[in-house]
Amino acid sequence: MADEDTTTGGGESAGQERPSPRPRRRRGLYAAAWAAVGVLVLAGAGLGLVYSRIDGNIAGVDIDSVLGPNRPADVPDGTLDILLLGSDTRAGDNSRYGRDDGTARSDTAMIVHINKEHDRASIVSIPRDTLVERPECEKTDGGTAPAARRTMFNRAYEIGGPACTVKTVESMTGIRMDHYVELDFDGFEKVVDELGGVEMTVTEPIEDDDSRLDLEPGRHTLDGEQALALVRTRKGVGNGSDLGRIKLQHAFVRALADRVRDVGVFSDPKKTYDLLDAVTSHLTTDAALASASDLAGLAGAVKGVDPDDIEMVTLPVRYSSADPNRVVPIGVQTERVWDALKTDRPIPDSATKGSAAREATEAEDAVGAGEAGEAGEAGE
Repeated sequence: MADEDTTTGGGESAGQERPSPRPRRRRGLYAAAWAAVGVLVLAGAGLGLVYSRIDGNIAGVDIDSVLGPNRPADVPDGTLDILLLGSDTRAGDNSRYGRDDGTARSDTAMIVHINKEHDRASIVSIPRDTLVERPECEKTDGGTAPAARRTMFNRAYEIGGPACTVKTVESMTGIRMDHYVELDFDGFEKVVDELGGVEMTVTEPIEDDDSRLDLEPGRHTLDGEQALALVRTRKGVGNGSDLGRIKLQHAFVRALADRVRDVGVFSDPKKTYDLLDAVTSHLTTDAALASASDLAGLAGAVKGVDPDDIEMVTLPVRYSSADPNRVVPIGVQTERVWDALKTDRPIPDSATKGSAAREATEAEDAVGAGEAGEAGEAGE
């Protein structure tokens, strides 16, 4: 594999774009919040349950020492910016998801911004196929990777792990990430299984040989393996793009939140412990969050966010004219997203206008949380 994606070309255009719809406020937004800050809120369920075993489960990475002082300013205004990653490492328990070639990649990435009053959240999904400018990074296997102009976003993790991914996000946004949270494939499966499965309504057939997913229309209770296949599928819905996959993820996490509430996790200490154990056994965080008490403290800071005050968007992108399997950020709209986070304001509707995310609308109609009428994107 070459060290960098060498796709080049300018003048990106996706043709005539229609305006994206206004964000829809619904109960599903609460699930979106649960999904994006899931491990944090789950930890918050055990505010009085700081078990030594759970502390020992969490892998901490000292990102601050790796990145040093050359980062965006740490603004002490009460806001929180958290980078959440789902990783597709194939090592250890994750080997059944594919051949372990010694390479781990970021499969899902979300930036969560909590406002200074801790009563509103903005969540921005970054497609892994986005072509970005990656800064110089220390490699996980030693040495330094030079900066690259047009490389896939998820290559940052492959080259330099969490630190390089954080550095790339901070370079893209101009916003310092206060925290980093990562959950791997096996951890995702175990969380779903600990919950007894997650119910989804499929409104059209979803079949993907690569992810081994085969669902007929109707209501299904997905176990961990099926749920992972659903959130990873690209060929089973829409046009097969990463944008369609992100919409599936948004639909799934609404259903996940419903399930967490229905099983009464917070009222049952054993369920709380089992779920926390499942999550933290496959969790990597920055050093400042590498204990159950630290996670619980952060969860306590965000638990006051009301469901009607959460917005989810996908980074505004267009398909690359040089390679239709890649997307590129739309400059003006992307800056509106980052400016909104920097100034602690809601993301304006104009930020997603012209985005290729609209081309993945078939995916949002493919599944729903529980009843068939529940499906819907929460903020494109």
